[in-house]
Amino acid sequence: MRLLVRFFAFLFATGAILGIVGAAVVGYVLWHYSQDLPEYAALENYEPPVMTRLHATNGSLIAEYAKERRLFLPIQAIPDVIKQAFLSAEDKNFYDHNGIDPVGIMRAVIINFENRGRNVRPQGASTITQQVAKNFLLTNETSLDRKIKEALLAVKIEQALSKDRILELYLNEIYLGFGSYGVAAAALLYFDKSVNELTIPEAAYLAALPKAPNNYHPFRETERAIERRNWVIDRMVENGYVTAADGAEAKETPLAVTARPTGAHIYAAEYFAEEVRRTLYERYGEKGLYEGGLSVRTSLDPQLQEMARAALVAGLIRFDEARGWRGTEQKIDVSGDWGVALAEIPALSDVRPWRLAVVLDTSGGEAIIGLQPLRENNGSIVPERERGTIPLKGMAWAKWATGPKRGAAVKSASQILEPGDVIYVEPLGKDEEAGTYRLRQVPEISGALVAMDPATGRVRAMVGGFSYDQSQFNRASQALRQPGSSFKPLIYAAALDNGYTPSSVVLDGPVEISQGPGLDTWRPENYSGQFYGPQTLRFGIEKSRNVMTVRLAQDMGMPIISEYARRFGVHEDLPPFLSMSLGAGETTLLKMVAGYSVFANGGKKVAPTLIDRIQDRYGRTVYKHDERDCNGCRATAWLGQQPPTLIDNREQVLDPMTAYQMTSMLEGVVLRGTGTALKEVGKPIAGKTGTTNDYKDAWFVGFSPDLAVGVYLGYDQPRNMGRAATGGGIAAPVVKDFMKLALADEPATPFRVPEGIKLIRINPVTGMRAGPGEKRVILEAFKPGTAPPDSYSVIGQANTEYQGEPIDVSPEAGDAIRSGTGGLY
Repeated sequence: MRLLVRFFAFLFATGAILGIVGAAVVGYVLWHYSQDLPEYAALENYEPPVMTRLHATNGSLIAEYAKERRLFLPIQAIPDVIKQAFLSAEDKNFYDHNGIDPVGIMRAVIINFENRGRNVRPQGASTITQQVAKNFLLTNETSLDRKIKEALLAVKIEQALSKDRILELYLNEIYLGFGSYGVAAAALLYFDKSVNELTIPEAAYLAALPKAPNNYHPFRETERAIERRNWVIDRMVENGYVTAADGAEAKETPLAVTARPTGAHIYAAEYFAEEVRRTLYERYGEKGLYEGGLSVRTSLDPQLQEMARAALVAGLIRFDEARGWRGTEQKIDVSGDWGVALAEIPALSDVRPWRLAVVLDTSGGEAIIGLQPLRENNGSIVPERERGTIPLKGMAWAKWATGPKRGAAVKSASQILEPGDVIYVEPLGKDEEAGTYRLRQVPEISGALVAMDPATGRVRAMVGGFSYDQSQFNRASQALRQPGSSFKPLIYAAALDNGYTPSSVVLDGPVEISQGPGLDTWRPENYSGQFYGPQTLRFGIEKSRNVMTVRLAQDMGMPIISEYARRFGVHEDLPPFLSMSLGAGETTLLKMVAGYSVFANGGKKVAPTLIDRIQDRYGRTVYKHDERDCNGCRATAWLGQQPPTLIDNREQVLDPMTAYQMTSMLEGVVLRGTGTALKEVGKPIAGKTGTTNDYKDAWFVGFSPDLAVGVYLGYDQPRNMGRAATGGGIAAPVVKDFMKLALADEPATPFRVPEGIKLIRINPVTGMRAGPGEKRVILEAFKPGTAPPDSYSVIGQANTEYQGEPIDVSPEAGDAIRSGTGGLY
């Protein structure tokens, strides 16, 4: 008996010693691994990277920018079905354990023991809290050290944070494939839905993804994805979140994933979105742009944007096709399955309804074509092969641009095409012509269009080229081009501000200007090569007379012109050379449209902007473009006070009367001058054409009372476009096409006349006050203290010789020359 007692005493003592040693070892391990644990308390104020989103004026989404595509949702905004799906899949005892789930660990041990030797992935037992610890504070290293730290952190996190906060962090941080982090972004990317719209099977599929998103890819691993989703649904039924009937119905539902595009979400808005992205990057840096969760309300009008792109593209194609067919650069073998080879050729994705095609046969006069096959969601090529025809009328424009066949009319497809040619085509567009196409080619020429609110500088539409896929260079904001004669209104505005009137006379005659020692004498000429003698300022701007403009600039001095260019925001530092008065200084289309807006808004300088407002991730406004003060806007109640008033504190860079005088003269450009293409719009429009030296650029910049628009066309590597490629010939029609659409539902609002302006009937040819019974009369705008003369005195005839040689002078040049009107002779 004594021996038995001693034996049990020995066992007890040994157990006690081992217990003490074990406790010491455990204590040491816990102490050791606790020494360098990350600071878990930071999770309480954790701000995950959140994507930046751009919205149009109507609230529609333009684009998203993020390294981790995430939209952070508070736990209260996450629907129960999402929480239940993830708890069922990942940690059904989440609300019952303290960070470590012993029951789950034992279950995993048993299952893994049963599956030994079956080549089955071992089942883990990490709780959601442990996953939060790993995802936020540790690495993905597979080691015992990391698992111990993960467990220790999980316990500490449970002590510091509420269960709902831990679940909130998890559901917003977890990677779910397709570049999405968190359930909100995943719902959009997989199903193009908000989380509140997700169904049971959709929520279950998202909950199936955390372990290995690529293993359950909806297109490449569809069967495995459905199997895993259904497993989650079974767990939801088992846990009482879903009835058996609803679960069975959910399991029969197709996966139905609709991958959401990640580019610009508004058609034709790529150039606009990229310009905003660059602005945000400069303002907030890379981290602020891609992780800051900014909500950006832009000035983009989606309808105007589509109209702008359609008008510009039509103008580029019109110019390009008029110069003929250049041939194709790519060929493929069409003897076998041509669809595979054609599918591998990259096609421009933003030129719809154009499609890439290959010529299959030209023996019958028409061209038989095969269209580029579409792709399945998993990237495979569809087996179907679409065919179509290009009738002769669909290629009638395609006379050869070069070579011995240049200019020959197309009488057969074989003249310009042969089997294997890879081309672009566009449906002819009529129901009875289904399956027939028009031959297209990507234009060599490019250009840009900007539409702006002249009162605020808000850019409502911007197109930076034919195709963003083809070239991401934004010709509206990045291309420095010579504006040519579209710069002249700044010269005339300076003249009207400095003693001239619209009826002042300037001699349109030969002038020689020394350019300095060793340089040739400059002899500016008009586009027509003729001189027209003494003419009014209105005539000079309407007919775009170069010599008159140079004389004006010479009279006032180029420093004044440079100052006006700076005030208007067109040039920061225009060189003081007289050639600059004819638009030789390079600037951007965006700046030119903002400069013309000064005329339209009564002389206020506007800063062009694509952004109305920026809010941070908490909805706080951190930037707004409109800086006007609003007196009375913060009143909490009406106590009989006056309504709130906006105070416009922007810089007044031009006399409002001068702005209206210029507007009236530029309206004359449209009615009688070089911009008559715009008359077809049928609304009050003012503007100016521009054609640069050697026909390298063609411009038109103009405005209605509430919309300023500018267009330029030219080759990216500037070269001669041909003598007919003038601003009035190719740029003005683009603006016309756009404004006909943009102003179609707008009333014909006249330009606003500022107080003090006197409108006087004058003869537009002589500039003098109109007499009784005169039929050729216009209303001219004069400032107080100025008025047209009632009579004139003959002080000489216009020069008819230059350097001893006769010059071409129009009949009007012999008209009498007036004095006393501030003219320059």
